Amino acid sequence: MNLISILTAILTLIAGIGVFLVACTMMSSNLESAASRRLKQLFTKTGNNKWIGVGIGTLGTAAIQSSGAVTVMVIGFVNVGIMSLAQAATIIYGANIGTTVTAQLVALGLSGSNSISTTLIFAAFAGIGAFIMLFTKNDSWKKTGGILTGFGLLFVGLSMMANAMDEFATLDSVKLFLASIRNPLLLVILGAIITAIIQSSSVMTSIAITMVVTGLISLDQGIYLTMGSNIGSCVVAIIAGFTSGVAAKRTAMIHLLFNVLGVILFLGCALFLRLVTSGTWSFGNIFEYLFPAAPQLQLAMFHTVFNVCTMFVALPLTNGLVKLACRMVKDVPIEQTNEPHLYFLDSKMLRTPVVAIRQLKAEVENMAQLAIENYHRSVHNVTTLDNSNRELFEKTERQLNFLNHELVHYALLLSENQLNSFDHQYLISTIRTVSDLERIGDYAKNIIEYADSLRQQQINFSEYALKEIKQVDQLISALYDATIQAYHKMDMTSLGLANQIEDEVDQLTDEMERNHIQRLALGICKPQAGTEYISLAQNSERVADHLINVAKTIRDLQ
Repeated sequence: MNLISILTAILTLIAGIGVFLVACTMMSSNLESAASRRLKQLFTKTGNNKWIGVGIGTLGTAAIQSSGAVTVMVIGFVNVGIMSLAQAATIIYGANIGTTVTAQLVALGLSGSNSISTTLIFAAFAGIGAFIMLFTKNDSWKKTGGILTGFGLLFVGLSMMANAMDEFATLDSVKLFLASIRNPLLLVILGAIITAIIQSSSVMTSIAITMVVTGLISLDQGIYLTMGSNIGSCVVAIIAGFTSGVAAKRTAMIHLLFNVLGVILFLGCALFLRLVTSGTWSFGNIFEYLFPAAPQLQLAMFHTVFNVCTMFVALPLTNGLVKLACRMVKDVPIEQTNEPHLYFLDSKMLRTPVVAIRQLKAEVENMAQLAIENYHRSVHNVTTLDNSNRELFEKTERQLNFLNHELVHYALLLSENQLNSFDHQYLISTIRTVSDLERIGDYAKNIIEYADSLRQQQINFSEYALKEIKQVDQLISALYDATIQAYHKMDMTSLGLANQIEDEVDQLTDEMERNHIQRLALGICKPQAGTEYISLAQNSERVADHLINVAKTIRDLQ
């Protein structure tokens, strides 16, 4: 084999890995987009049953073909308090089992008397999917085409890797070098490092399978490389977790502890087996006996058995793993800052839109709370002429302006991903909602300015006027509660209640203007306060209008 052939084999291997990675990403993103709404609903139904958590993690990962995406979703849910650490742990156990589906698909593609022809059958799906995407305008069909194309490209990449391995298998120097790496711990570390670099345990396992099939490495070597890939796969979770809150860091730590536990357990069993049988039996011998003449299936089945057995060991130890993770990642004092910031979102979440959209909704609901709090502060200020809350008001106003800009920008970035129609429509409505909430803050600022004017003139509202202002403040508070209930739970009944309260606000603010004019005529209210009072009533009515706009967005999402 000359230099040109060696370079060709290396380039083919690199190209195959690239195609395989693109295929995994393409298939995962389309599957995730198609199933995102169901996944969000599924993940919030874990309850306290550990087996349900394992099942959801397994099914979710098998459905979208990405344990990394599922783990990042779980980290996001833990970060906002939707899911406990124990619940997250069980889903991660299941995700590790679900990710073995890719290895089984690879083994299937390499099965049969002629591995290339079998692979080509599956690779043909890439063409079928491409034609579907090319000739359809339907969003659902485009996603289906993307899934099929990704599935087919998976085997195109696999075929290229297998061809490269066949070339390397003819080189005695390569075979001798690989044969010299026999230390199980070294192979585990090597598998972890390679997986951490390419950030895909599926690719690492697939490379190991093709190397075993072509005879470059033994089954035992492939087994230890695969075990290492499980540890390396934690890199995605660690990156996502350690750029978020303490709970997210602990979730990432649980993921790492789970995989390290599995590797230690199996390395211990391998050592025990070797001692008991005087080195005549190993995991490789066992799986060769169970699945004769099928090296691709032998390694794929070990991968599944490894994760299932680790799950059975870790499940009763879940609370202990959670406690250990909490000790390793300690609570830190909450950093106090006067600078505007995002509470639930960061740029890392854009990699997993299903989590980012859920977090975006939490951010919008938080913005709504900030806006209504500032409205109540402004009403307190104008009715009592107590300006002690002014600094907090100004800080919240800056935060609202910041969120208005950042959330719109984040929604636009999210919209560039492949999303289902529900999520796409939600992002459109979010841009309108954020604008409505920012306007509430503006009207609160207007009311604060009316209070400043009253203080400068050293006048205040009459007892009758104050009573009416208190009534409208209470109605808007009730309208806010109904709006958030409707928005958070997509509850049409709450929307109906919000509409009813908004009508009451309209009636009351109209009465406020008429009553104030009558009081002016009777000399009960001071003319100097008239302009501020009528403007206050109008601003309160507009606050109610913007709240009902937020509630009405759910009609487009049914």
